[in-house]
Amino acid sequence: MEPDLVREFGSYQSWKINEDTWIISFMGGSQNMYLLEGEERALLIDTGWGAGNLRAHVEKLTARPVIAAITHGHLDHAGGCGEWESVLMLPGAEADLTTCCRLPFDVSKLPHPGFEHKYVKDGDVIDLGGRPVELLDISAHSNGSLAFLDRKNGYLFVGDELESAQVLMYDAAPESGVPFDLDRRLRAHHANMLRLKGLEGQWSTLFPAHNGAPVAPSYLDDTIALAEHIYAGDAVIEDRLNHVYAEAGDPEHKLCRVRWGKVSFFVNKADLMTLYGTKTL
Repeated sequence: MEPDLVREFGSYQSWKINEDTWIISFMGGSQNMYLLEGEERALLIDTGWGAGNLRAHVEKLTARPVIAAITHGHLDHAGGCGEWESVLMLPGAEADLTTCCRLPFDVSKLPHPGFEHKYVKDGDVIDLGGRPVELLDISAHSNGSLAFLDRKNGYLFVGDELESAQVLMYDAAPESGVPFDLDRRLRAHHANMLRLKGLEGQWSTLFPAHNGAPVAPSYLDDTIALAEHIYAGDAVIEDRLNHVYAEAGDPEHKLCRVRWGKVSFFVNKADLMTLYGTKTL
């Protein structure tokens, strides 16, 4: 029997965090998108796998015109972009859109396969009408990662750069053609997390894209510490990933999990050994 791909990748459950903010959960609850409503417009953060049914679902949740945006270009966050005429993204995110060649759906059949890439930059503000949302460039895990800071509610949406399970810090999108330098990415990630830490008081709640939301602010502290302990040489290295999809995609066992506290990165073992304990932040 052929698998029901829409049921597997495009079944959504939605609930309100508060009266004007929705979590849209899918992939068995392991992944979230977010819908933020203002007085005049709504903002959709991420577009899922491209099953072709997300826009209809979103338009049942809000009567306001929807601005679509992506945290980054990886296929599970940007596959459904073609349901909208235009999508907000950072420059660099488009390189990862090429990973859509591995999507379970033919996204060329979506209503707007040539959707406009509306490029934004760090510090831009989206005014939803009484609800400004500031965009923060926190690129490290991917080639163009956005965080969304909703000061009115104290919410910070962080995409894949911070979560409760693991952040992928290896070349998960080789089709992009952008080299993945672990040292450079780790240093960027550490600087980005320190920046978010410095904004405490402007946010109180963290919303990642995967593996549970919201998460405690202490996950941010552990993530900052993880990079520091990698360079100090005493982070915990686990050869087993304990992640069925990552292990299936790593038949040569090139990856490992490197952990500190409650958080971890998936990294290429060879890349980690090149820098482990040899440099300082």
